[in-house]
This record gives sequence, structure tokens and C-alpha cells, in this order.
Amino acid sequence: MKQLIAKIHYKPQGVKYNDPHFKSNLLLQAHFSRLQLPAELQADTEMILSKSIRLIQACVDVLSSNGWLNPAITAMELAQMVTQAMWSRESYLKQLPHFTPELIKKCTDRNPKISSVFEILEMGGDEEQQQELEDLLQMSDAQRADVVGFCNSYPNIELKFAVEDEDNLRVGHKIVVKVQLSRGDDDVAGPVVAPFFPHKRQEGWWIVIGDKKNNSLISIKRLTLQQRAVVKLEFVVPEKGTHDYTLYFMSDSYMGCDQEFEIPINVDSDDEDEDDDSDDASD
Repeated sequence: MKQLIAKIHYKPQGVKYNDPHFKSNLLLQAHFSRLQLPAELQADTEMILSKSIRLIQACVDVLSSNGWLNPAITAMELAQMVTQAMWSRESYLKQLPHFTPELIKKCTDRNPKISSVFEILEMGGDEEQQQELEDLLQMSDAQRADVVGFCNSYPNIELKFAVEDEDNLRVGHKIVVKVQLSRGDDDVAGPVVAPFFPHKRQEGWWIVIGDKKNNSLISIKRLTLQQRAVVKLEFVVPEKGTHDYTLYFMSDSYMGCDQEFEIPINVDSDDEDEDDDSDDASD
């Protein structure tokens, strides 16, 4: 454990080797950094990971019930980190099999640079690009097959949304945002490709509407997505005016496939205004 402390990024305050929270902190950091561990510590790490996703989902539930946007988004990103065994600040390419730090640097130094899994997928478009990608990767047939397998499993999801009855939004009344989700033609939901996570996982998603300015989580739904889905998020706006909300589509398994959209909500009337108008008309 002493040797492990020297290798991790964030040194915990106060060394308590018998404290399970202290040990979990160290082992999770080791997991994110993909450190080699002795067999006993590796077994402990796998036990922690087996419970981590459910605990993170419970954290998201508690944070969202309190309306805390940024902490909830951070918890969702933590689920991605746990699944893919990497830090959120690292290149998304690290998720790909056989992508060493040296290869990732070659990709990001390239002009134009490659920094996402989607950019790898785009290079499979024609023979010239495929050959260019092969020259860049310099992998064996078996290694390239692993990369292709990951890319085929990486979610490519189209999201469309609309505010229902957008021209008649009123303070204190339910507002509904309809979200339509569909996978690409060749995209099939399956087990998450995560070789450093010791258990099989099915991908899951959160859809969130939040107010960045006030760090407020307005509405949230969790779902699994096979091919297509329609989700409705409901909320109430407390005051008139234009409210700049954000729609988040967050993975619990992969990094780099989250989506974010601005949703301006214009509420220009409420029941009191209508009552005043009715009184004026009657007078």
C-alpha cells in the first residue's frame, strides 16, 4: 500500500491503512491509471468495481433529487471512468484496444489531428483513408480486428428534441420536452467493450435538462437504448422570461459520445397575467 501511494495522482490526507474508504480511494485511482497490482489488491479492486456502478447510479439519484447539476454530471462521468479505467482528462482514444500513449500522441500530432473514436471511424470511408489509417496504426491483423470490434460497439446515436406546445408555455404549468433517439444503421446495442472492467455491462444513458447558470438540475430520465426510443422530460418553470437550459445526453459506459444541446425556454404568460387581462376586459 505504501508503494501504491507513491504512484497515485491524488495523495489522500491522513494515512489510514485499515480504513476501507482509504483503501478504496487508492485502488480506484490505481484502476483509473491502469497500474499493475499484486494479486490480492487486484482481487480487492475487482470487488470494489463490482459494486461501484450501482453506487454511482444511487449517487446520481440523490444528487438529482436535490437538483444539483454539476455534481450529478460529474458522477455520470465517474461511471465512464470506472468502466473504461481512465481519467476523464485523458484522450478518448485510450479506450481503443492497443492504443498506447505513443500511438495516441501520433494521432493527436497528426494534421488534421485525430482525437476521438468518431474520427477513427470516419477514416474507414474509402481505400485511401483506410490505407492511411493502417500506416498510422501499424498494427497486426489481430490487433486491427480488436480496434474494429470496439469501433463497431461504440455508440453512434442521433438525438432530436422539441418543446411541446412551444408557443403557449406558462408559468406554473407543465413543460414537456420530447427527445427522440435512434442508433445508426450499423450500430447495434450490445455488451460494453471494457477490457479493464472485470464484469459484463450493458450500456445505459441519462438524459438531463439543467440550468448551467444556477447549477440546477431541472429534469432527468435514465434509460437503456436498443435501436430507437422516445423520452419525455417534464418540468415547471417558476417565472416568466427566457430561460437558457441545456439538454445533456450522458453515457454511463463510454467517453466521448455524450451530447449537449441548448434549449431556450420562453415563458411569456402566467395565470395571474391572464386573470388581470380578464379583469381589464370586464371593466
